Amino acid sequence: MTPAIELLKKQNVPHDVLSYQHDANTTRYGQEAVEKLNLNSEQVFKTLVLETSEGKLIVAVTPVSQQVNLKQLAKLSHAKKVAMASAPKVQAATGYILGGVSPLGQKKRLPTFIHSSAIAFNTVYVSAGKRGLELALSPTDLKEQTRAIYGDF
Repeated sequence: MTPAIELLKKQNVPHDVLSYQHDANTTRYGQEAVEKLNLNSEQVFKTLVLETSEGKLIVAVTPVSQQVNLKQLAKLSHAKKVAMASAPKVQAATGYILGGVSPLGQKKRLPTFIHSSAIAFNTVYVSAGKRGLELALSPTDLKEQTRAIYGDF
């Protein structure tokens, strides 16, 4: 049981937990979930933690099929610049390891931005907080539980 799953259960948020055998040799965690669970890559969202030029951490939840536009994300988050945060900073702030970072149940509530393409789906998939575990839930519930802002980045 991960903090993400515990949060959804505690809040009575409808969700499903999907699991697959994680390959320890892969570094493309989101793509691995797409392939092993036979999901639409536009519905599977990766959770990225970035650091602003002002030293604050933010979370971007974006389809695994896309790259983050750092300039657009910086503008959306009212920062001069954003860059990927270091693994130790990610783990300290979220409580999760890379490849298993969930946007839900993080140690510290970080400003979160969900790519607006999520709105097009009834169900989106995000990490459940452990490599090899995915959560299926509505984008509306994801937005409410993370207090996120939708945006294009």
